[in-house]
Amino acid sequence: MPDIPNPFSPLDHLFINKRNAKSSEPIKPWVDKLNPLKKFFSKKSGFSSASEISDPKSNKPSEFKNVPELLGKAKRAPFKVSWAMHADEIKEAQRLRYKVFAEEMGASLPANAEGLDVDEFDAYCDHLMVRDPETLRVIGTYRVLTPHKAVELGRLYSDSEFDLSRLNHLRPKMVEVGRSCVHQDYRSGAVIMALWSGLGQYMKQHDYEIMLGCASIPMADGGHYAASLYNSLSPEQMAPVENHAFPKLPLPLDRLNGGLDVEAPPLIKGYLKLGAKICSAPAWDPDFNTADLLTMLRLSEMNPRYAKHFLDKAD
Repeated sequence: MPDIPNPFSPLDHLFINKRNAKSSEPIKPWVDKLNPLKKFFSKKSGFSSASEISDPKSNKPSEFKNVPELLGKAKRAPFKVSWAMHADEIKEAQRLRYKVFAEEMGASLPANAEGLDVDEFDAYCDHLMVRDPETLRVIGTYRVLTPHKAVELGRLYSDSEFDLSRLNHLRPKMVEVGRSCVHQDYRSGAVIMALWSGLGQYMKQHDYEIMLGCASIPMADGGHYAASLYNSLSPEQMAPVENHAFPKLPLPLDRLNGGLDVEAPPLIKGYLKLGAKICSAPAWDPDFNTADLLTMLRLSEMNPRYAKHFLDKAD
């Protein structure tokens, strides 16, 4: 499943620590290889990244000094947020996904005469859309698989990549989010904020507690970056052992250089700032040549500083 091109590139500075921002060291060659892929961020997720946002009314540390301006733009943006109500609207979301994943990223998607990204999950999912108010075209999307629809279908998408048996008891309160993407002409904080606002309202309205998805790591260097990133995670950033999942096609960590000094992509760094936990070692997705980390966010454990900006409209 594909990474979404990074709508947080305008927010990248929020995730750069001050040491690196001020450093004059030349970029390592292996990092150069990743630069063309930096714009791609998580796929299934879609679980795709939330930006680091603080309360504009609070006393903010210096690294948040630009956040109020970004938040203001996000709140004033006239994007239209809605859920697909009929097949034609779902096709609009699928067409955007195909444009991003197949045409832009070069992903191996099943052939489709209409230029749509279609799979068996779409018919069971709710499809969140953000539209340009002038052209009315869909410029951002997520799909959400609810617990009862997952039962009806028989599985989550994540079940294809991970053994989720330790999470089975959480399924009644857990939604899977994925297939997220933003049109290349609209990759701004405002669009992703609109998407996350829609997701937050949806979660609160339906009394769901957990969002599950996969955060993807590019493997342009063969997997060394992904292995190093996984090895750099702290115990606090990992889910409790009772909530661990196990890759069905694990990234071969023992055959990779997992000791590189790496910086997490904005997606993963954003999720961790929100309070999400990593539930797995990386799984290799050969179709898209990415390493996927199963990521879980409990609304009850979301960092309060950020939760109000995603959930305030849902109360």
